[in-house]
Amino acid sequence: MIEDLATAEIPTDQLDDLERFARGDAGPQLRDLLLGLSRCIRDGATITATSGAASLTPSQAAERLGMSRTHLYKLLDRGEIPSHRVGRDRRIQLRDLARFEAERQHDRRELAERFATQHRTRAAAVDEIADLL
Repeated sequence: MIEDLATAEIPTDQLDDLERFARGDAGPQLRDLLLGLSRCIRDGATITATSGAASLTPSQAAERLGMSRTHLYKLLDRGEIPSHRVGRDRRIQLRDLARFEAERQHDRRELAERFATQHRTRAAAVDEIADLL
């Protein structure tokens, strides 16, 4: 089961109370969860509640990832995203899709950091060569 929760009507004073509780009485994991939830609500994000067994069709998964179904099927065929069959159709567990999304974001950040480091190193080398000339 996947259900979008209505958050637009939550008053800001209730969010302030939630954040005060999170910072004061909650343990570290609950604090991070509650503060993240509050931040998402303030930003106007859609909050979706799911059961542990929630699954998506390839079309739903592709839409969530912002890619074509064709590309998603390539990822499924290569085993980069686990899937299972229901009759002739494929289903993707939401937790597997979330894991793939997290790994993809991590890889993108790592690549961006590598390029930034490479750019700084190149700029420093150019400056050093210029100083020698």
